[in-house]
Amino acid sequence: MLRIRTPRTHRGKRELEKRAPKLVETEKKTLLLHGKKSNSVLNQVLTEIHILKKGDSIKYTRKNDNIRPFEAGGETNLEFFSQKTDCGLFVFASDSKKRPDNLVIGRFYDHHIYDMVEVGVENFKSLQSFQYDKKFAPKMGSKPLIAFLGEGFESNEELKHLKEVLLDLLRGEVVDKMNLAGVDRIYVCTAISANKVFLTHCGLRLKKSGTTVPKIELIEVGPSMDLVVRRHRLPNEGLRKEAMKTAPDRTKKKLKNVKGDAILGKIGKLYIPDQKVGDAALPYKAKGMKRERREAKKNKNVDEQSPKKQKVDSS
Repeated sequence: MLRIRTPRTHRGKRELEKRAPKLVETEKKTLLLHGKKSNSVLNQVLTEIHILKKGDSIKYTRKNDNIRPFEAGGETNLEFFSQKTDCGLFVFASDSKKRPDNLVIGRFYDHHIYDMVEVGVENFKSLQSFQYDKKFAPKMGSKPLIAFLGEGFESNEELKHLKEVLLDLLRGEVVDKMNLAGVDRIYVCTAISANKVFLTHCGLRLKKSGTTVPKIELIEVGPSMDLVVRRHRLPNEGLRKEAMKTAPDRTKKKLKNVKGDAILGKIGKLYIPDQKVGDAALPYKAKGMKRERREAKKNKNVDEQSPKKQKVDSS
């Protein structure tokens, strides 16, 4: 196991903060590794998943004897690799007589296994087996579309769980806006039966349609395979609530005394204090009043300066 070391530098603290659980998740990396036994089909599957997720996946080539998902104590090494590589997803390939061509796809939360889905690979076709015009080949690193066809993804619990895991595995980085010219590939998942899904990868060819929306043509570029659901494990309710926490929306400010109404729309209340009109100071003063006061004051000063007449006694 990794030793727990306290960071002594700011750089070390920043690295630990990057690996800590976040309310707003960053892009997830995928860990690809083998079990005790494998075969050429599983090796090709992991290699092509690594090609499709170039830059967002880490592939191990050595065999791992001690990793046994769905068994008590067999997941410790898997969680150790997650902590070492800082991966949020994993694809584990193994082959046995009981479960041939077996893939386990799962997710981590805080470097502990969150949930898992076990599928069997059938009718696998690699990238090299498809012939098409290479100028229509999708560019690596572009944002893919994902389509789920069939009512089984809404009604069957196993297929609903597989849909969630495949979305996390294939979607890549979450973005707010996309350029239509950059949309050049799509993953199509079709529910064939209650436990079987056909997965294929297609390129998109945009044609002129006479309108602003182009006509879309699908070109199968591979890989393609059938996924047969075998076992799956859901997270417990406490772990699910902790992992589903979302950051509060702080962009909207709360408006006081404002409420919404279905008919009248936005309704607000305004507080107006009592207006004392008599005590209010009037900023405007007529110039005529000022002139009269100046003239009255001037006349008063003249009267004070003039000598008073003395009264004469006639007696």
